[in-house]
Amino acid sequence: MAWTNVLVGQSGGPTAVINSSLAGVYESAKAYGAPHVYGMQYGIEGLLQGRIIDLDEQFADKMQIELLKRTPSSFLGSCRYKLPEAGVDDRPFRKLFELFEQYQIGAVFYIGGNDSMDTIAKLSAYGATVNSPVRFIGVPKTIDNDLTLTDHTPGYGSAAKYVATILKEVICDSSVYNIRSVTVAEIMGRNAGWLTAAAALSKGADCDGPDLILLPEHSFDEAAFLSKVSELERTRHNVIIAVSEGVRNADGVFLCDLVSTAGQLDAFGHKAILSGTSRYLAELIRVRLGCKTRAIEFSTLQRCASHLASRTDITEAYQVGGAAVEAAFNGETGRMAAIRRLSDQPYRIATETVDVMAVANQEKRVPLDWITPDGMHVTEDFERYARPLIQAELTPIYINGVPQHIHLKECPAGC
Repeated sequence: MAWTNVLVGQSGGPTAVINSSLAGVYESAKAYGAPHVYGMQYGIEGLLQGRIIDLDEQFADKMQIELLKRTPSSFLGSCRYKLPEAGVDDRPFRKLFELFEQYQIGAVFYIGGNDSMDTIAKLSAYGATVNSPVRFIGVPKTIDNDLTLTDHTPGYGSAAKYVATILKEVICDSSVYNIRSVTVAEIMGRNAGWLTAAAALSKGADCDGPDLILLPEHSFDEAAFLSKVSELERTRHNVIIAVSEGVRNADGVFLCDLVSTAGQLDAFGHKAILSGTSRYLAELIRVRLGCKTRAIEFSTLQRCASHLASRTDITEAYQVGGAAVEAAFNGETGRMAAIRRLSDQPYRIATETVDVMAVANQEKRVPLDWITPDGMHVTEDFERYARPLIQAELTPIYINGVPQHIHLKECPAGC
């Protein structure tokens, strides 16, 4: 096929390697002969405002691409904008498809998670109803690792590497004083515990790893929890607990809501802010067991630490960007690039595409048989799965002692 221009956007929460996927889309599109590669500034929401960037001007030389791969967050900016159902309100769709025609767009790529795949699914479905030749392909991204039909999701490996590394350092720090203490580390994960489970990867010959790991897949039992912490306290000075921010009790109430009920919802109906689970547990232990406690929230540091990015993750993020372009070139639409694991040892993967409709708004959770029966740790099966994803490093390019990044200049509406 003769390539027309392509358009790419980023959506949802950023990761340390989301820009590597952007690099993969850009370089593959140029290799396939796309005359121009455009970017949406602030995702679909920005596109509806006419914010379109000429990426050929942004990436004038190879060094810009290398910096892009090492730059955290979303280079193009992001959004959490939910397209309506076209049958209810087709005005956004008509405007978007007018823009596609105006810029001679032949393929649209959207880098994101569950909700971003909802956007690709809706655009693809609407395109089919109006016989549009534009092809729509999703590129997976999320530190939560909760996308279905892919072995894992780019962004997860680097966030997991950060969690394992920082928790290992916290464990060292907690052992300084010869006093009884409990440290509770809160890790991202609303409904799926993949990232918190990565705390287990801190374990090695020089570190025992966390004593307890609490995931959203298993409801919180206060009595059993306190009994277990008390038992651990009797055998060691310092107890380390890793907990997902989204852990709920048996009634389905977020533990963080027992600290604060202030929690707005985003455009997709998800609780936008989850914070306070570690503080709740630390105070519970202090009051009920009478020992020193400390709460730590890893917060957004988990998703922006490009200095601790996994080279494996960077490489795979780039690969799925390229796979998405190849799929569009081969005539596919309404698909998402995905990763299929071929083997654990040696670790090998292949890229493929899957039906984006089967991915949109779905969640993949940690298998229950990868969680110990008491719900307070993970099994070796999880480590076998996750350990390959955090391997190797890509050193940042340092200037004047700090990493060098690439930034997009603000684009006024209609630029």
